[in-house]
Amino acid sequence: MRYPLKLIPVSANLSIYAPDYEQVKETYELLLEAHPDELFPYWAKLWPSSIAMDQFLQANTSWVKQKKVLEIGAGLGLPSLAIAGIVKSIEVTDYAPEAVELLEKNIQHLQLSNIKAKQLDWNDNPDTIVADVLVLSDVNYNPGEFDGLMHLINQCIDRGTIVLLATPHRIMASPFVNALQQLVRQSHIELVNENGKSVEISILVLSK
Repeated sequence: MRYPLKLIPVSANLSIYAPDYEQVKETYELLLEAHPDELFPYWAKLWPSSIAMDQFLQANTSWVKQKKVLEIGAGLGLPSLAIAGIVKSIEVTDYAPEAVELLEKNIQHLQLSNIKAKQLDWNDNPDTIVADVLVLSDVNYNPGEFDGLMHLINQCIDRGTIVLLATPHRIMASPFVNALQQLVRQSHIELVNENGKSVEISILVLSK
């Protein structure tokens, strides 16, 4: 792991290892000098949407209890790590190898047995993706990824998968969210404290 880690409390009963985000930028700039094509580690931060998804699932366990769950673009994977004790099984995935390495570390740290971490890029969109519930938190931030992401969501929904999407209220994300409206079966607002400010995150329940 190239980024310094620290153990952070995310709830009264859960602490996970995460990069020290104050040092991430400094470390990234050093890596960039040696590797100009180095991608910024957006996975390394505990984003408000991930916290909101965790809050939603803790208050609405019926969506995932004893279900086969898949989280894609998980980053630190807070929602998956937090619900692992109540699901039938869960796969938590990210495109970044270091994110997967850290997910595996936290799975060991929390002594979880029914969760597996693996590397997965949603643009690969393998036909083998099968789950009762697909969890997505703040994945719709890059318009260049919207087509591939929409294809993934539609493909999963066509197979009968329930999709839970946590999305912040960003202007650039509006076209993507608007395109999903015909699939929205429920919508919830979660409030998350970020640097002393209350941030609204929408949780969308998508299905046929």
